[in-house]
Amino acid sequence: MSSDSTVVSKDLEQEVKEVGSAIEHIPEEIAQGAAHGDDPMADVVEWVGSHLADSYSWHLPGGLNIPLDSLPMGFSLHALMLVIASLIISFLFVVVYRKNDRVPTGITNLLETLVVFVRDEIAIPNVNHVEDGKKLTPLLCTFFFLILTLNLMGLIPLFVTATANPGVTLGLATITFAVIVFGGIIKSGPVGFIKAFIPHGVPLPILFILTPLEMLGVVIKTAALTIRLFANLLAGHIVVYVFVGLIVVFGVFGTPAFFLALGINLLEVLVAFIQAYVFTLLSAMFIGQVWHPDH
Repeated sequence: MSSDSTVVSKDLEQEVKEVGSAIEHIPEEIAQGAAHGDDPMADVVEWVGSHLADSYSWHLPGGLNIPLDSLPMGFSLHALMLVIASLIISFLFVVVYRKNDRVPTGITNLLETLVVFVRDEIAIPNVNHVEDGKKLTPLLCTFFFLILTLNLMGLIPLFVTATANPGVTLGLATITFAVIVFGGIIKSGPVGFIKAFIPHGVPLPILFILTPLEMLGVVIKTAALTIRLFANLLAGHIVVYVFVGLIVVFGVFGTPAFFLALGINLLEVLVAFIQAYVFTLLSAMFIGQVWHPDH
């Protein structure tokens, strides 16, 4: 009986050692699997990154890959999305839009409604001047339609989201910054432009602190325009891609994540309009605060 117990004890001890050794080698096996593409989570991370990062290769559905290095001026993928969005907008307003229709219908009616909305609800009220609001309407409409088109393109598997790139949003925000500064100088002169940053009724010593802060505020507003647009679009797409990735990692048990991803993707359609509206609205407000500070 004693010998049997000793044998069982030795066998149990050997099994424990084997299990312990297997546990010790798990991190190494995971690392080796990731290196050979056997780790689903690593594949998901790589897949999400490839869909969000800019590159010089356009990955199309079906495994088709178009290298962009050979294009003129070395177009990146996000730069190509900007070109395609511009072509879509030009096609809508030049070819589809029927200017001579007495009663606009269809796409013509939709485009006119959006343009009038930008002019009457964004430009004029927030620039605080009717004539300047009308003059800035083409710029603000360009912001609105370009951002909206890029946002909606990002929801189609054929394209990627260029507005999730901080370089793209910085370029748009820089245009707003240039209109604020150079437009303000042209409109009011250098002295009048500086006066826009000087608060009324403030003691002189305090002005030496507030005036530089007010000027710095223009740069901060430009940064805010840049960050809020790309961050909102980036976050939304990361959530969608992560939910889809759960299906890869967990297989059939991750099926509910598909419906969550679908719901969020539908919500992103609303977000696409909201972000285009907010960027255009804030641009009009920031321009109006410098061009017409007394209103």
